[in-house]
Amino acid sequence: MPAKNKAVFLDRDGVLNKELGDYVCRVEDFVVLNNFDALKALQDKGYLLIVATNQGGLAKGWYSEDELAKMHALLRDTYQQHGVEFTDIFYCPHHPQYTGDCDCRKPKPGLLLQGIEKYNIDPAQSYFIGDRERDVEAGTAAGVKGILINSDQPINDVLGMIV
Repeated sequence: MPAKNKAVFLDRDGVLNKELGDYVCRVEDFVVLNNFDALKALQDKGYLLIVATNQGGLAKGWYSEDELAKMHALLRDTYQQHGVEFTDIFYCPHHPQYTGDCDCRKPKPGLLLQGIEKYNIDPAQSYFIGDRERDVEAGTAAGVKGILINSDQPINDVLGMIV
């Protein structure tokens, strides 16, 4: 059996792009944060980098799948220019007021569990960096160590917590 991978899961808004206090609805408002060196260092240590983000604005009709794809393309392209590759981006398109309950909206662990299964990841060697308590809860529920940061806080500040 092949060895399991290790990963750092990352929330999106407030971790990889600037937190606006509400949904980022247009690619023009999508400001990528400079966490290039930190994520490159994690990637160089053998971690897969996987984004796990709630995107309830889709269910609310505030933006389209097409607009979301443009934001994610900008995120990927900007980081690629600095040698950082995201293995995957998982998102929950649901919102409880519009689509009812689901198992992928954080704090539920569905997004992380998808990544763990798809990429043969060992949760015990993996982390989830997020700026909300629900991110840490989702990590814990998936068996991954959650690391809580402030919105827009540099990931460099918490690199020492990742072995």
